[in-house]
Amino acid sequence: MQTSKPLTGIRVLELGAYISGPYAGALLASLGADVVKVEAPGGDAFRRGVGVESHYFVQYNAGKRSIAVNLKDPRGVALIKSMLPQFDVFIENSRPGKTAQLGLGPEVCLEINPRLIYSSASGFGDGGTWRDRAAYDSIGQSMGGFYSVMSEAGMPQLSGTCVGDLITAITATMGILAGLVGRGLDPEGQGTLTQTSLFEAMSALTIDAMTQYTETGATPTRQSRHPQAQNFCLMTASGDAITLHLSSSQKFWRSLTRAMGRPDLADDPRFTGYYERMTNYFALRPIVEAEFLKKSRAEWETVLIAEDVPFAPVLTMQELATHPQTEWLQLLEPKRGECQLVRPPLRFQGERPDRTFDAPEVGQHSRELAAEFCSPEDLKTLIADGVIVQHEKLESVK
Repeated sequence: MQTSKPLTGIRVLELGAYISGPYAGALLASLGADVVKVEAPGGDAFRRGVGVESHYFVQYNAGKRSIAVNLKDPRGVALIKSMLPQFDVFIENSRPGKTAQLGLGPEVCLEINPRLIYSSASGFGDGGTWRDRAAYDSIGQSMGGFYSVMSEAGMPQLSGTCVGDLITAITATMGILAGLVGRGLDPEGQGTLTQTSLFEAMSALTIDAMTQYTETGATPTRQSRHPQAQNFCLMTASGDAITLHLSSSQKFWRSLTRAMGRPDLADDPRFTGYYERMTNYFALRPIVEAEFLKKSRAEWETVLIAEDVPFAPVLTMQELATHPQTEWLQLLEPKRGECQLVRPPLRFQGERPDRTFDAPEVGQHSRELAAEFCSPEDLKTLIADGVIVQHEKLESVK
């Protein structure tokens, strides 16, 4: 029977920075893989000059080992090439062509290790007019249509988190896992090149909006789906909010009218059926909004549960972190100081993989890792020449 660490024995070499590559590596590490982070001597930029005191760096790099290598030196590249036969996965999230310029492109790496799963995540793919454009999270959300879908018509706004980077990491992880399964099923055990981009990955989040567009011909905005879903986000008398999602069920609509003490709405010709409510959604919404201002969120929760109306409180991150359901599901690691790690959002045999808080200092494991592939004499020379940089473990996140 599998444990909660099903990737135990899988080795990953990650040449990643910031979020998309490192988060993919972090997910694999939390599932049991031995993930080695290849860093420049100065380290991943997400360390932000404070090493493992950066909560962001720890979140996306906990549980990994670090080797600091100067890849501008041919000997550094040669070291990485010598490591490839002992690894199952290679992750990179640089601009197209950058790893090839280093001598670590997919063709070279797969020739060295034909069993390798080579995962490449770029901004816009390795072709087209946008190939060489700089691509950060907000650029992907903007180009991918997410900002327009999440904004009012003519009033575009930024979202509140790095949706693009995170979905790119998840998409890359999905490709890696599929590649590993495919390798296991292939009689010759061949690896593969799996590619995604920030631009492509955003389509996983906008697929419903694209379906709306192709069905109706109208450009979706933040409110376009609300009449379809029959959903509402409602302020209450206590100053916090509740979300309702009725969908197309007549049962839930009638339950809501009872919960609000408004049986008259059930027979109102504007709202009697799903399509009537969809057509007149923007007439119905202010009525529901006015009713929900009459009671506190706690009072509404009691009433809505009794009437079996689908709802949820609008939780802040603070509320989410301490919510009983979060605790029951063990979504978060117990805090270490002020740092809180998020566990993988899945379980195996009912058990959620845990995560270690230990994130590596830059090159903390350089010597031990390089020793697997270098003679003692060569290792001494590479360290002396600064091709490999060994940093000592400093104080962990407080």
